[in-house]
Amino acid sequence: MRMIDLIDKKKDGKVLTKQEIEFIIDGYTKGSIPDYQMSAFLMVVYFKGMNREEISNLTLAYVNSGDKVDLSAIEGIKVDKHSSGGVGDKISLIVIPLVAATGIPVAKMSGRGLGHTGGTIDKLESIEGFKTELDSDTFISNINKYKMAIVGQTANLTPGDKKTYALRDVTGSVDSTPLIASSIMSKKIASGADAIVLDVKVGSGAFMKSLDKARDLAETMVEIGKSLNRKTIAVITNMDQPLGHEVGNANEVREAIKVLKGKGAEDETTVALTIASYMTILGGAFKDFDSAYRSLNNIIKSGKAIEKLKEFIKIQGGNCDIVDNPEKLPNAKYNIEIMAKEKGYISAIKADSIGVAAMLLGAGRKTKEDKIDFAAGITIVKKYGEKVKKDDVICVLHTNMENCTEAKIMAESAFKINKDKPEDIKYIYDVIK
Repeated sequence: MRMIDLIDKKKDGKVLTKQEIEFIIDGYTKGSIPDYQMSAFLMVVYFKGMNREEISNLTLAYVNSGDKVDLSAIEGIKVDKHSSGGVGDKISLIVIPLVAATGIPVAKMSGRGLGHTGGTIDKLESIEGFKTELDSDTFISNINKYKMAIVGQTANLTPGDKKTYALRDVTGSVDSTPLIASSIMSKKIASGADAIVLDVKVGSGAFMKSLDKARDLAETMVEIGKSLNRKTIAVITNMDQPLGHEVGNANEVREAIKVLKGKGAEDETTVALTIASYMTILGGAFKDFDSAYRSLNNIIKSGKAIEKLKEFIKIQGGNCDIVDNPEKLPNAKYNIEIMAKEKGYISAIKADSIGVAAMLLGAGRKTKEDKIDFAAGITIVKKYGEKVKKDDVICVLHTNMENCTEAKIMAESAFKINKDKPEDIKYIYDVIK
């Protein structure tokens, strides 16, 4: 078997076999297939696409390229969730304790942020003492005893995907549904969960900018899950504006606490309860969405959810005092107000611009080696559809940097104000089962 022949085969629009796909991923992971041939293959896939069987086989090849997490010692149906990335997306911080409070085991592996999208691991590490590196015995023990645990992704989980993704990033082949779907699902399959809920973001702050593309990605990933015997549901959610009011690591922890106390913003509360509802349905706690949503809302109102968050922080070595005293989380030295330049209604908040501005303030990474300032971030004071007067504060920048001119310009440009009130927006677009 030769790589050039497989490139030509795909270039002619033919279907690759399972063995051929395994040959490509195994060879590239081990170094026998060079970057220039893999680049050519990825670009052919970008233009010619793959059928569902090919995508499933590509996913499995990524899974088999490295370690696989064995969760068989955990009792019950293990549930995980994944977000395709957004701005102000602290949903994992909310749903882990919320779902665990119903008795469904949540086994979560998460990554760090890069660019304008934040990472769950970074957010949790803004809590003093919180450990995201657990040995396997502790991880499994915590899930069996407390129904929840989170760890950072292992270095050798899906190395074939990691190596391929790095190449896609510099060859213009990132925006390909087969490559995105196989990349996301390979990590979830290798992580060992029995059931997966996918939060597929769409809008200015998301990877998928159009609803049609987001739906295609969601349907593809659900089909992959089904073909590999994983219960999978995808929820398509709005990312045309930052989720909730807070962007940045410690800021988002503060806001997650508010949601679990029943005081969260409407958009993030709706999305969190929706994702959590489908997680509990797949885990077997509830039979239908309405009863799941209602019960989870009651768990928040009862105070059980916030107590579960305290427990979650404590069992992973963190200071759970921050739940009752959020001011103990990192705070920035400078808090810079951005004012409205005219009166009217907020008609748009470009989430990607807010994400980049937060990164420039120190909340994110330009490269993997960059260090994060946990205190940095942005508070969205005025959300989409809200009325403003000239010189009203629309957002506040939090930073320890003395010079943040570029971030200020970026944040100001994210807000659009019109004289007419805009139409209401949906928080949930679709659910793919």
